[in-house]
Amino acid sequence: MDLGIAGKRAIVCASSRGLGRACAYALAQEGVDVTINGRNSESLGKAADEIRAATTVEVKTVRGDIESEETRSALLEACPEPDILVNNNGGPPPGRYQDWDHEAWTRALDSNMIAPALMIRAVLDGMVERRFGRIINITSAMVKTPIAPMGLSTGARAGLTALSKGLSKQVAIANVTLNNLLPERFDTDRQKFMAEIRSKMAGVSIEEAYAEMKGSIAAGRLGRPEEFGAACAFLCSAQSGFISGQNLQLDGGSYAGLV
Repeated sequence: MDLGIAGKRAIVCASSRGLGRACAYALAQEGVDVTINGRNSESLGKAADEIRAATTVEVKTVRGDIESEETRSALLEACPEPDILVNNNGGPPPGRYQDWDHEAWTRALDSNMIAPALMIRAVLDGMVERRFGRIINITSAMVKTPIAPMGLSTGARAGLTALSKGLSKQVAIANVTLNNLLPERFDTDRQKFMAEIRSKMAGVSIEEAYAEMKGSIAAGRLGRPEEFGAACAFLCSAQSGFISGQNLQLDGGSYAGLV
């Protein structure tokens, strides 16, 4: 299927590796010029080189943390009229509610709600004026199935989810959509980090921790980043204009609920 977005421009936040990189790569394969972002110069440069080698699109890079106003400004300077925005950022680590002080909550909100909200604010009016816009927030499956140890992450991301739902109803008439991708158990560095935490807490090997993770997924395996990227690319497509305000779970069929 031709997704109809060749020649469009995208900003993909936190995209030097993992799910963000997979989204940038999938969009580039569809002919979208991408501006990618990451904190590590080496991994950012490697991601850019790999996309350039595999496609013919323009690839720009902006190094820095998306929580920083300077980084957000640099992204918008590199791509001042984006047609597509993919919001992404690493989530806070798991922990105990009793241990999370004001600073911990502020960091979580800055990273996973306020920074993406400000990126949306910066691009939304232009998308409405041009009568095309696709905004994707990479959140978490736990927005719909929260557990206490992930409270910092789900608290902040649930706020972003609610904000995006409200906005989606205002701008749908201008062919601008806002959707959320909710991943669970993808084979990325984040999952490796979670496996290491599980290994230490439960006194099991890394291999056993990974086996537990795979066993928690109905499909019996971890998700592949390229599967995630393909879903993102479709929600950014010309054909997806009637899909907005939605939370798409990518979890190997594990969610037990109906809605």
